[in-house]
Amino acid sequence: MARGKNALLLLLSIFAASLLLPAFSAPAQLQPLVLRPLPSRPAPASWPESEAAASLSSETEAESDSAATTSLSVELQHVDALSFNLTPQALFHLRLQRDASRVQSISDLAVAAAAAPAGNVSRPRLGFSSSVVSGLAQGSGEYFTRLGVGTPPRYVYMVLDTGSDVVWIQCAPCRKCYSQTDPVFDPSKSTSFAAIPCSSPLCRRLDSPGCNQRRRCQYQVAYGDGSFTLGEFSSETLTFRRTRVGRVALGCGHDNEGLFIGAAGLLGLGRGRLSFPAQAGRRFNNKFSYCLVDRSASSRPSSVIFGDNALSRPARFTKLLTNPKLDTFYYVELLGMSVGGARVRGITASLFKLDAAGNGGLIVDSGTSVTRLTRPAYNALRDAFRAGASGLKRAPDFSLFDTCFDLSGKTEVKVPTVVLHFRGADVSLPASNYLIAVDSQGTFCFAFAATMSGLSIIGNIQQQGFRVVFDLAGSRVGFSPRGCA
Repeated sequence: MARGKNALLLLLSIFAASLLLPAFSAPAQLQPLVLRPLPSRPAPASWPESEAAASLSSETEAESDSAATTSLSVELQHVDALSFNLTPQALFHLRLQRDASRVQSISDLAVAAAAAPAGNVSRPRLGFSSSVVSGLAQGSGEYFTRLGVGTPPRYVYMVLDTGSDVVWIQCAPCRKCYSQTDPVFDPSKSTSFAAIPCSSPLCRRLDSPGCNQRRRCQYQVAYGDGSFTLGEFSSETLTFRRTRVGRVALGCGHDNEGLFIGAAGLLGLGRGRLSFPAQAGRRFNNKFSYCLVDRSASSRPSSVIFGDNALSRPARFTKLLTNPKLDTFYYVELLGMSVGGARVRGITASLFKLDAAGNGGLIVDSGTSVTRLTRPAYNALRDAFRAGASGLKRAPDFSLFDTCFDLSGKTEVKVPTVVLHFRGADVSLPASNYLIAVDSQGTFCFAFAATMSGLSIIGNIQQQGFRVVFDLAGSRVGFSPRGCA
């Protein structure tokens, strides 16, 4: 009988132990991180093929304009390539400063829009006393391309930004213009330039249509850092490589102030009615995508594709949501996050919910660098990552980063995996998209940050290496791994 009792006790002990095994039997999922320093000073930007395209005959250009072009691709470069004589550390500090200003003004804009009366989707006024406020208030983006403006095309650097709508360029004569790399565009030398009258439907698409004494439509775009541009709302031809896109509504700015780092203007890629994708939607089947490379790991350029070829690689798609108060941003639904193969407790869909009044939500933005999460979500993510990376030597906080590591003397380390769980799409991030160099002494920091705002933002560091697809016809956003190849 004692023998039977002992056998029973042994079985119970084994059963009890088996209940505890799952907590220890699944080791955290790790992936290698090759340690690379801050990107070195970039070489001066150049687009020789674009300059060559400027010598096309007018007949060839006309054929290009009238052809049924359904796709085009252009290279992108980071704005650091227009910043000369600065060290990698100085460039990184400037990037973080721009980032902080942009995030603050995006958050302010979202709060102001949510507080607006129901049915009012226009953007709030930003304190200017004349003309019209159009576009957004969060700076001028992080990536630029070179394209031709006018006929014949004059090639200039233009910032591309998914967080802005209005297309604009500095124009002569300048009442006040900031310094740019190329000569200021002179509309009197373009045969395709046309002013837009106040009575035009295009003018009425602006938030509050304005007129000058010549009855020409006026525009004004203000940015959160105090920069602004104002002038006549006009129509002009843009040339991307050998593809011309005619009758694009753009602001011809005669009074422009701010730090736009050498670019001549901005190509808005937002969801609003005056953005370039909205204006050229039919021609390019309401699709575009971009791929932003990690400049410390690749010599390939970043790129943007308009048209059907934007979906050339398999992608994991999630549905686009619409903010009833703010139509520019690309909102998506994040259900949760995983670290080391386990869902992070405390990160739930409710933390990223976009409500009916336009509060909260999460956007995908090309012009924000560091992903911002609401404070509860960030704290849970950070704590899970710290636990999974407990074997790495900690370093002091750096700027907005509160989770840093001293990896000096190492060439590679293992770090916990990080996965974003969107509705219908799980996106697994490469290690270099969330543990980044912040100095030349081997300090690497977890590249997420908290925001006190209800709005969360997926930034471009986390998007690196993916082709991010905006299928506006299908109302969805996709992420294609290794999409830059």
